[in-house]
Amino acid sequence: MKAAMFGASVQTGSRLPPTRVLARELGVSRNTVLAAYEQLRAEGFLDSRVGSGSYVTPPLQTTTAPVATGPVEPQSAYARRARELLNPARLFGQRESMPRYAFHYGKPSTNPALTSAWARELSRAAQYTQPDYPTAQGLPVLREAVCDYLARRRGVHVVPDDVLIVGGTQQAMTLTARVLLDEGTEVAMEDPQYNAVRTVLKAHGARVVPVPVDAQGMCVDALPARRPQLICVTPSHQFPLGSVLSLPRRLALLEYARRHDCWIFEDDYDGEFRYDSKPLAALRSLDSDNRVVYIGTFSKTLFPSVRLGYMVVPPQLRGDFVAAKWLDDFGAPTVEQAALAGFMADGGFERHLARTAKTLKERRTALLDGLRRLAGDRVEIADSHAGMHLVAWLRGRDRMQGEAFIAHARTRGLWLASISQYYMTPPDRAGLLLGYATLSVAEIEQAVALFAQCLDEMPE
Repeated sequence: MKAAMFGASVQTGSRLPPTRVLARELGVSRNTVLAAYEQLRAEGFLDSRVGSGSYVTPPLQTTTAPVATGPVEPQSAYARRARELLNPARLFGQRESMPRYAFHYGKPSTNPALTSAWARELSRAAQYTQPDYPTAQGLPVLREAVCDYLARRRGVHVVPDDVLIVGGTQQAMTLTARVLLDEGTEVAMEDPQYNAVRTVLKAHGARVVPVPVDAQGMCVDALPARRPQLICVTPSHQFPLGSVLSLPRRLALLEYARRHDCWIFEDDYDGEFRYDSKPLAALRSLDSDNRVVYIGTFSKTLFPSVRLGYMVVPPQLRGDFVAAKWLDDFGAPTVEQAALAGFMADGGFERHLARTAKTLKERRTALLDGLRRLAGDRVEIADSHAGMHLVAWLRGRDRMQGEAFIAHARTRGLWLASISQYYMTPPDRAGLLLGYATLSVAEIEQAVALFAQCLDEMPE
């Protein structure tokens, strides 16, 4: 109706149809039309006269007609880079439909006990949390709980002032880029690597230099001779290959950072879940020069919707990071922070981790046993003893054949993901990511059987 008024197809002073008549003509309820008329009156487009009806009022001199346009040109270099890097479907919440079985990776295992416990903590926190603005650095009680947890589980001994509560891995990377990088700054990054982090860096104008990864993690001797400003690494469980950065390479990486005066961004991805040995201490625990920016997230250990994570920042950068956080969003939600602090303080979080690790180990075993029994030597499983997914290479198949296999599996009701999307320089091999956290043992057995059938149907 507004467009009609602006377009002059409805003239000033015209009487609009009665609401019942217009509702019948448009095939909508009368309440919908009443609400529209009321909104137009509130905005000054209509004048109602008792016993006469509703009339279009003269437009204000400053009123201009809305123009229907397509996407406008981005107004900044950052916006142009973001548009080139990001898929609009993902930005606006469009989700693809899933087949019956999906080897999702990167999604945590949830259960009713966790859901109930989290609901209780939220309820308790909502009653006692002060309704003030949050502190940019995060609630002291949560930062203290994070310090206790890191000391016990990750070998990282810090004080609450070193901890910054953030909205997850991507915000941690965003803040790091704002504090440490300028446009054109060089960043060394594992290849393959979590592409959301790489996207954040590129959106900020960084020049990303790929560094290969092997069974011992990042190949430190392949780091560029020219000084990068930042090195991004997942040493405890490399994503997506699953390798662990060996101790000699950890020490070599820290020495490289000291010698070249650069920073290390340590993403402690899936460091909590190891099945054949105790979790390794974080790289940050070996850092005596305060060159490591260490991050962790609760998205994989609780729920993705719990947008909380943490950073341990070098003392000399603390003020810069807190200022960047304050400028970004003023601070994380206090009720969720208080709920998480309570969950950690009473031991609920670590009990949940123990239960989850047991469940994940059972599901991982079911997946490995099924693949060995039904796929045999047609699949090569990458050596990994941690995390929530496996990497499977299809023997003798190139990358294009792998993509064809994924498409065929989709038609048979099985969702698979290619590993090549995480490489800057993908190998010509067919590699798959097989997540097992969201499937029961029975579902895994059925999904593996379907996987093997798809292999049988794959042309030579």
